[in-house]
Amino acid sequence: MQAWLLDKYGKKQPLRLAEVAEPALAADDVLVQVRAAGVNVLDAKIKHGEFKLLLPYKLPLVLGHDVAGTVLAIGARVTRFAPGDEVYARPDDLRIGAFAERIAVRESALAKKPATLSMEQAASLPLVGLTAWQALVDVAKLQAGEKVFIQSGSGGVGSIAIQLAKHLGAHVATTASAANAAWLKDLGADLVLDYKNDDIAALLHGYDVVLHSQDTATLLKSLSVLRPGGRLVSLSGPPDPAFARAIGAPWLLRLAVRLLSARVRRLARQRQVRYDFLFMQADGAQLKQLAALVDAGVIRPVIDSVFPFARTPEALAYVETGHAKGKVIVGGHP
Repeated sequence: MQAWLLDKYGKKQPLRLAEVAEPALAADDVLVQVRAAGVNVLDAKIKHGEFKLLLPYKLPLVLGHDVAGTVLAIGARVTRFAPGDEVYARPDDLRIGAFAERIAVRESALAKKPATLSMEQAASLPLVGLTAWQALVDVAKLQAGEKVFIQSGSGGVGSIAIQLAKHLGAHVATTASAANAAWLKDLGADLVLDYKNDDIAALLHGYDVVLHSQDTATLLKSLSVLRPGGRLVSLSGPPDPAFARAIGAPWLLRLAVRLLSARVRRLARQRQVRYDFLFMQADGAQLKQLAALVDAGVIRPVIDSVFPFARTPEALAYVETGHAKGKVIVGGHP
């Protein structure tokens, strides 16, 4: 089968289209014919080598963290899926590979795709949908009536997180360019700040939750947005000791993580707020819940553009510019 390979890490390292072996199918795996794949900033960061200490991939590597497609075959222990099912997933870490014709996905990471969506729309959801769910529901435990500040509302995660937070009954503030303000209010944002001109530390106070996805300077400013007892959930780091323990990191890496996050954890304690770093995990059960919300009209996908499979490197390069409004998709797989 055909797949786009990363031969070595590097910002300027190109992807290479090649013939590769068919995926091996374990007893609890499902073989999926890829119809569409989402392209994420995480793919770019892995390509650059930013996660090579935390995620020891073997090179050459097939990137791609979002898949929508059709079941071709199932392993001996699989009970919830059958050939012909239309499914979607965020494959497990160390088992990514959606920039290919076919992929083997663990049954527990897979769900039936939302019935109301196309393959391209379904492929836009797994990573960003699970990230928003795990950040707001699992970690922050966002409640009706609370106030949440979601950074970068026009991005893939932000556009879904706004809709989920509104569904949960929260007051939602976000940042974006002035040109995107009306669109984000239509998604459910109550307040849209201009990221170029508005000072969040001066304008936002007493918030219960912050979903952080930007740089360290914005992270530190966000601490002042929270009330005592508030929760700051970061998608962009720095990683915290709980994350290092969860991935079974060796002691030297645990020490490095502890040192990297020491400042923000100290400032959080001083302000009496909680700091958590989230590295999203594959979860088919949560994807099933998200599919139900999509089919009920609560959450709708936001797609910037769709590239053909032959232009996968261009799709990844576009995501790296940071200008996408919603998700970028690779469709039209051979």
